[in-house]
Amino acid sequence: MTSSTEVFCTNDLCNAGWPEVLTHMSPWGWANLGIGFALGLSVLGAGWGIFLTGSSIMGAAVKAPRIRSKNLVSVIFCEATAIYGVIMAIILTNKIQDPPEDIESYEWTTAFFAGYALFCGGLGVGLTNLASGISVGVAGSACALGDAQDASLFVKILIVEIFASALGIFGIIVGIIQSNVADFPQV
Repeated sequence: MTSSTEVFCTNDLCNAGWPEVLTHMSPWGWANLGIGFALGLSVLGAGWGIFLTGSSIMGAAVKAPRIRSKNLVSVIFCEATAIYGVIMAIILTNKIQDPPEDIESYEWTTAFFAGYALFCGGLGVGLTNLASGISVGVAGSACALGDAQDASLFVKILIVEIFASALGIFGIIVGIIQSNVADFPQV
């Protein structure tokens, strides 16, 4: 009787460790995966923050209709995290060069370094903007609810929201620094 691994593992890759698995993926695949994470997680963070803020604005506006237009600033701060992801995706996309036609004389070590750097930069920006979008949404929700109770709380809580939005800016700065070292070899 044969086991299931004997049936499906007929080549050497089935017995390979993680280093071989990670190096058998194309550097352009890593780079594009980083772009996807930067864009996707940033938009997810913005959407989550807008959901939190928007639902609280609509709920609190029942008690105090005056807060609806004033608290839309919180939604704009959430949307900024998605814009940071788009900016980073454009920067990362411009760093990618076409694969070579002659693969024998290509500098694969440099290409893998560039692919991993773009992946890490995109993942870092995406995760940072996910956290930033959620924290801006929570602060915006508190801002709307506090403003409905006491109008003097709006500016005080808005400052906290600005600090939460700064997380996304820090993430994109680190992502730009990481992407600056990612240079695919010239073909």
